[in-house]
Amino acid sequence: MASTSEFSRTLSLLRQERGVSQRTAAADLGISQALLSHYENGVREPGLAFVVRACDYYRVSADFILGRTLSRDGAMLSEEDILAAADQGNVLRGSVMATLQAKLLSGAIGVLFDLLGKLNDKTLVNDAAAYLGTAVYQLYRRLYRAAGGNESWFALDGDDFAMDAAAADMKRSETRYVRGLRALREKKTEFPAMSDEAVTKNYPGRCQSVTQVLHGADSRANTLMTEK
Repeated sequence: MASTSEFSRTLSLLRQERGVSQRTAAADLGISQALLSHYENGVREPGLAFVVRACDYYRVSADFILGRTLSRDGAMLSEEDILAAADQGNVLRGSVMATLQAKLLSGAIGVLFDLLGKLNDKTLVNDAAAYLGTAVYQLYRRLYRAAGGNESWFALDGDDFAMDAAAADMKRSETRYVRGLRALREKKTEFPAMSDEAVTKNYPGRCQSVTQVLHGADSRANTLMTEK
């Protein structure tokens, strides 16, 4: 089974999306409200029989409820499918979409760092973490600013942030990361297998996250470069 936290979070969000109380859902699923609460909070892990009933009740696939796919029927969703669903306001709404996008990115990042860890290079791992950390920092701070937060909480001056000082730091981390990879190649370091077959075999629960994140970014970048 996928992690209990992913299952419990999805289970809770599906109930909220359906608009039923915990008591009603528990009765419909044939269990006590206390037990459903334990499942939704990750206190206990359900058996297969309950997972099957929950899938039927919420009309989703087992892979979806276990956090192994973003598609309710178990198929892969493209980034366009996700955005279209959000625009139409039907399948992926509000906190549900946010949670699924978080799963998608966390799955891909988890695979990335696991692969980097196999190279036994602490500096390379730290450079990758710095790059991604600064990306999160920029998005979070812009949200914080839009919400009217007091930017004195940050060490970086607001004007310097507006001049992309953080973005420059992010680029520096990327440069160090690229140089680190080049140095490993020059030392003829053995890199982990990264073919589609290898990633699917070694990361069966997260390979789809990697595929969707990579294809989405690749498609956006290609569109940008081919626009006239």
